[in-house]
Amino acid sequence: MKGTRITDLFGIKYPIVQGGMVWCSGWKLASAVSNCGGLGLIGIGSMHPETFEEHLIKMKESTDKPWGVNLPLFYPELEKIVDLIFKYNVKIVFTSAGSPNILTKRFKEKGIIVVHVVASIYFANKCEKAGVDAIVAEGFEAGGHNSPLETTSLVLLQDLQDKISIPIIAAGGIGSGSAILACRSLGAEGVQIGSLFACSKESSAHINYKNKIIETGEGGTILDIKEISPTRLIPNKFTEEMNSLRTSCASVDEMKNLLGKGRSKKGIFKGNLDEGEIEIGQIASRINSIKSVEYIFKDLINEYNSQLNFIRKEL
Repeated sequence: MKGTRITDLFGIKYPIVQGGMVWCSGWKLASAVSNCGGLGLIGIGSMHPETFEEHLIKMKESTDKPWGVNLPLFYPELEKIVDLIFKYNVKIVFTSAGSPNILTKRFKEKGIIVVHVVASIYFANKCEKAGVDAIVAEGFEAGGHNSPLETTSLVLLQDLQDKISIPIIAAGGIGSGSAILACRSLGAEGVQIGSLFACSKESSAHINYKNKIIETGEGGTILDIKEISPTRLIPNKFTEEMNSLRTSCASVDEMKNLLGKGRSKKGIFKGNLDEGEIEIGQIASRINSIKSVEYIFKDLINEYNSQLNFIRKEL
């Protein structure tokens, strides 16, 4: 894999970013990705400030390679998290689920590289105007919280290809070296991968969750809870109950009451496959074993190079 503006921006060997997934992306996963030449991200969304601080300390002890954090902007204790980012001199912050104008200026004043997650041309343009350094263009194939637009990754990349000048990181449905090559051909200078790493040995997710992903075949995920917050997950008892409310014309408040709090923790971290949210991307159908981050990297890079050589021979 050749270098891109993304590898130059982050100072990494490969243009591969690990998604900052809730309940999966602690220091163990993030440091393993960084040590393999990618960019590891600590997922702040599921952490209290004191837990986040512990992960920051362990992260600094576990790698001397570049790494960053993923910060959902709806986080309830946002200022405490921002203070910790400044205290521990975090160099790279990915923001999501909110306007890039909220924190970009403050981070940039501290010399922090800022990347924002988008699902449309409109928000990509807002990011560029806000001064972010790069964007993650995420299609609705991705796991977890998603865009109501339901635009696929390949369509989104083509939409953005000549609309913005800052580097694009593709996300959603990427689970192979061939997929990385396809994204590169559509103008992406890097990729963000979630599901493969969520099911890795280093992921902090529960073993029940990982085994459920392995069992999931083609068409095994759905985009649900659209009335509240579109989320891609594996159907279970919880989603059946949600669908029963939907078919009985229940109110949004009734659906919110059923959703409650801690559904993703139950499913991903606690391994409750009936009552929890089993958030994962469509690419789950390709995952058939729990592999180390090192193995995943070797597989991605080897397939990328093999497919690139094949195409060159065909031209």
